[in-house]
Amino acid sequence: MQGSRNGRQTPTRDAGSSNGAGVSNRRARQRALAIGIVDGRTDGEPLGELRELLRTAGVATAAVATQQRPQPDPDRYFGRGRLTELKEEIAACDANLVACDDELAPRQERNLEAALGVPVIDRTAVILDIFADHAHSAEGKLQVELAQLEYNMARMRGLWTHLERLGAGRMDGGIGTRGPGESQIETDRRLARNRISALRRRLRQSEKNRGVMRARRDSSSLPRVALAGYTNAGKSTLLNALTGAEVEVRDRLFHTLDPTTRTFELSGRDYLLTDTVGFIEKLPHQLVEAFKATLEETVLADLILHVVDSSAPEERRLADMQAVDEVLEEIGAGEKPRLLVFNKVDLLGDDERQEAELDHPEAVLISAQEGAGLDELRARVEQAFEETLTEVELLIPYSEGGRLHDLHEVAGDLERTEREDGVLVRAKVPAAEMHRFSDLAVA
Repeated sequence: MQGSRNGRQTPTRDAGSSNGAGVSNRRARQRALAIGIVDGRTDGEPLGELRELLRTAGVATAAVATQQRPQPDPDRYFGRGRLTELKEEIAACDANLVACDDELAPRQERNLEAALGVPVIDRTAVILDIFADHAHSAEGKLQVELAQLEYNMARMRGLWTHLERLGAGRMDGGIGTRGPGESQIETDRRLARNRISALRRRLRQSEKNRGVMRARRDSSSLPRVALAGYTNAGKSTLLNALTGAEVEVRDRLFHTLDPTTRTFELSGRDYLLTDTVGFIEKLPHQLVEAFKATLEETVLADLILHVVDSSAPEERRLADMQAVDEVLEEIGAGEKPRLLVFNKVDLLGDDERQEAELDHPEAVLISAQEGAGLDELRARVEQAFEETLTEVELLIPYSEGGRLHDLHEVAGDLERTEREDGVLVRAKVPAAEMHRFSDLAVA
């Protein structure tokens, strides 16, 4: 799609999304004009991710309008001339909402609404709405509310401009210049700050409780594996396939918000597998901050399985992988051991599959839905932990049978020989657990 000299892009009507596919009844009347800045190098569907976010939020995308420019206008996001055209496009596609692909500064949002005459929301507001809808645990709901309050704090002033005008005719300076609108702003900000403080206290308490649960898991010395990846890459389906869990799977972004941990067994040894919230391009910073408690499951893992949707177009796939890498760096997991997992290979043709293998020889190609490639994935997970194991020979007296059970938990399959003085065991034990069995070592 080529732009004219002023950067105008012809709006793209989305016939499929405007008729209610995936649109909830409570929001069926919300029809958004999706807008965004493009740099001229973007191929494929314009603002495809924003459209998918809107679909997940239950909003129909009536049309797409873009402008080619190096960076957004600091006051209005689009240029003045483009805003005039946008107003016509809103009427033409019968939109009652404008959704922006970037996070808007409060003044940009106010100026856009004044110029266009319809409500304006930005990418962050859409994601927050989705998070609010998908958070089910008490902690997840607290995290969402905290992120919403912090996002809205800077936008409160615009909510009370109509009351501020009541004080506009008063004396210039001194007593009498404060209008009731300004008082309402301060009241709301104080209430919001108090609520934010309360939420942070409750989240700190939740973190302590989670720390106790994590300490119990740590005491079992089970290897920890975390699923990370772009949202909708199939992480929950893979969790179900590996562990036999029955986590609900839906074709929508951020369907899994609260982390889920299950155990699975490889060669007699148990592993912990955690599914975490999906990542996305331009993930708002306040969401990363609010959901650090959720994302820290990834930071604490011994191995990260980076799950990729191999059926996505190459440019989209590479952008998704980069977005995941950036978030992992931001949360402090950039140096963690990582295994690249290309999911949904059942949707690839033979040539596409061969190309994926050539471009990413280090990746494991699987279909979590069909079960293809899972044996190879299990073998690669075992191999990743193999380097942390030390081969030992231990003699366990019959009177200490409980320690044989402890050894089996951390070592998996054992080679054992019954003797008169006890059980001679050959096993591979994690180096960090060797101190627990050093007194049983055979000289």
